[in-house]
Amino acid sequence: MVVAATGFFDGVHRGHRSVLNRVSTLAKEQGALSAVVTFWPHPRAVLQQDAAKFRLLTTLEEKKALLHALGIDHVHVLTFNKEFAKQSTAQFFSKYLKDQFNVSTLVAGYDHRVGNDINQTQQEMFEIARKYGINPIRVEEFENTEEHVIISSTKIREALCSGNLEVAAHMLGYNYNLKGVVVEGNKLGRTMGFPTANIKLYEPLKLLPANGVYAVWVERGTSLYKGIANIGTRPTVSQSNEQSIEVHIMDFDEDIYGLPLKVEFAFRLRDEQKFSSLDFLKEQLSRDKARAESLLIFNGQK
Repeated sequence: MVVAATGFFDGVHRGHRSVLNRVSTLAKEQGALSAVVTFWPHPRAVLQQDAAKFRLLTTLEEKKALLHALGIDHVHVLTFNKEFAKQSTAQFFSKYLKDQFNVSTLVAGYDHRVGNDINQTQQEMFEIARKYGINPIRVEEFENTEEHVIISSTKIREALCSGNLEVAAHMLGYNYNLKGVVVEGNKLGRTMGFPTANIKLYEPLKLLPANGVYAVWVERGTSLYKGIANIGTRPTVSQSNEQSIEVHIMDFDEDIYGLPLKVEFAFRLRDEQKFSSLDFLKEQLSRDKARAESLLIFNGQK
């Protein structure tokens, strides 16, 4: 027996967790395995016209790790393409949930549906599930009770794109982060006493928070450091509109080119701005560093 949920689960946020916790609880009660049947890439990246602008809250590996951390035994990843999208609900239940994954109980969020049956209600989907011997269970919508807001991946993306880390973290249930490899930059920061690590993301479709300067936690191997990160076009020193991610790691002086870093966003300090000279930029960076260190020490739980 398998208790499962289906969906993309981008961000594995607090709304998702009301479904996932129910999956885990029911599986334990029934002596069954828990599973998530998910997809890659995101359907919007395949089917919709905004695919060029669409960005993700979690990479596939991050999503798997978050799901397993919630006690999900198996994460099954199905390739989503235009052919896959043509499947009816019945075909999906038959081919995957019943025949391939032996699902006995399906837990679904309040608005969740599968298949290309556009006008189908969730109740009709549940009736199809029962025909294949799958017991459907509905989980009511999860509401942020403090602000009476329904949590969704779309709302989290909007919060990050406006630089509102606090709202995003509250809906996610954790601080947003980026992972990538350190690549060579112009080394200008080092001449000002603020060496930076330039980050190239492992997943190009990962969403970047709004341009600006942030207080961050930086994870390198098993070590954790305080830092400040700049996301933007570096208008003081560059004519290019190319967006970059630069991180100054406090109390750190090692050669880490080609090595992985994880950057966890804790606080937004200010907008990115253009300064009239490198001296003014250096003065502001000193203020940014002092403020970030104070915020991370005072509020830090690392």
